[in-house]
Amino acid sequence: MSPKGQNQPVRRSIPGLARLPRPVYGRVESLPNRALTYRHSHPWVQLSYAIAGVLEVHTDAGRFVAPPQRAVWVPAGLPHRVFSAPRTEMRSLYLDCAVTGWAPAGCRVLRVSPLLRELIRAFSALPVEYAEDGEDGRLVQVLLDRLSAAPEVDLMLPLPHDQRLQQLCRSLQQHPERQETLAQWSARLDVSEKTLSRLFLRDTGLSFRAWRQRLRLLGALTPLEQGQRVTDVALACGYDSTSAFIAAFRQQFGCTPGKFFRA
Repeated sequence: MSPKGQNQPVRRSIPGLARLPRPVYGRVESLPNRALTYRHSHPWVQLSYAIAGVLEVHTDAGRFVAPPQRAVWVPAGLPHRVFSAPRTEMRSLYLDCAVTGWAPAGCRVLRVSPLLRELIRAFSALPVEYAEDGEDGRLVQVLLDRLSAAPEVDLMLPLPHDQRLQQLCRSLQQHPERQETLAQWSARLDVSEKTLSRLFLRDTGLSFRAWRQRLRLLGALTPLEQGQRVTDVALACGYDSTSAFIAAFRQQFGCTPGKFFRA
């Protein structure tokens, strides 16, 4: 996501909890500005769910992007930062590792089904120290069950470890509309095009072209969710035409921009 045209970051508070009062702890946030947390980690799992707006979690491995009805799962102990688009409505769940033994390792983006959404909404209304052996405790168990079944979605931009690629990727993230070819970047970085292509595949699992396309499409989610015209978003992302942008969007996400947000 390019910072151009965005409000200045503001520091968000992070719960100063020595331990969770219950195995699952909830937090509701309305974020009026583009927000940034400093790099931090938790001794528990964090699920950050965007009801409205677009949420991003950045780790050393990559950027994990959650438009509405998606959530980012952050494992315990993983250093990360959280960004959000203006007017984001966010629900955070903090989960004790003792109740998430089913979860695979690593940060990931999950799809939030209508049932899971309503369970999170209902949980947000419970008292912090809910009765674990009563009705509230049973609701939490169903919530955990539905979380374990939530499908992962491919809304992640992998980031490289190689310093030369990091320089290239930082520049593209700041200016996704630029059209420099891999050959031009290889000349700028004083490395062969073949080596640069091999490094991209090794560090990100994607070709240079596929990585740049994913960067552009993930960056397009915030302006699209805010109601900007598809044509304007396409041009800002570096596409020559609206039809080319929609074709790339459909290839990446399996549907058009309009259907993506209606869903």
